[in-house]
Amino acid sequence: MSTLEHGLYLIDSAPVKALVPTLVLAHGAGAPMDSDFMQIVAALLAARGVRVVRFEFPYMQERRQSGKRRPPNRQPELLQAWREALADCRTQFHDPSMPLFIGGKSMGGRMASLIADEESVDGLVCLGYPFHPQGKPEQLRTEHLKTLQTPALVVQGTRDALGNREEAEAYTLSPQIEILWLEDGDHDLKPRVKSGYTHSQHMQTAATAIAAFMQTSTP
Repeated sequence: MSTLEHGLYLIDSAPVKALVPTLVLAHGAGAPMDSDFMQIVAALLAARGVRVVRFEFPYMQERRQSGKRRPPNRQPELLQAWREALADCRTQFHDPSMPLFIGGKSMGGRMASLIADEESVDGLVCLGYPFHPQGKPEQLRTEHLKTLQTPALVVQGTRDALGNREEAEAYTLSPQIEILWLEDGDHDLKPRVKSGYTHSQHMQTAATAIAAFMQTSTP
């Protein structure tokens, strides 16, 4: 896997010349595009023949420059940043003859889900979707997911504090949405030792499933 810095972007791809599908991937609310989680996901997907383009929202770019923590931008700003990053990807990093997917970790995936239909991408990938704020299961963030037309894969830990398996089974979601449940995983897909699983196993499983989803979702 090779990682190239390109301005505000990180591009991960296996060192091969063949054209490959692209996944534009956004970070979660509290960690940047080069967090351990994002690094691992990008590397595993690159090894499976996916080009990953990572970017950061404005507040995270400001934090990187100033060193001071900042809260996420308001939703309209986050969505605009997504649209701009996707437009850049289409013109700079992606071959139009290949499939294009969008997604992200937690908040990044949620924002991607809000623009997926309007942007006419081939699919959506969400890693740890925040179905509700922690401790507030009544404040669902699923209204737009009821009518989502874009094929989507949500990779979710069964004990995710922002939407566990028991809670999610009661949600009304579009038939276009597939959920891959990782046993005993938390919001970072990390299981407890007593579960018999490891975080590495879950990340490998997630990457394999995402790569397969990107192949089968291609028109």
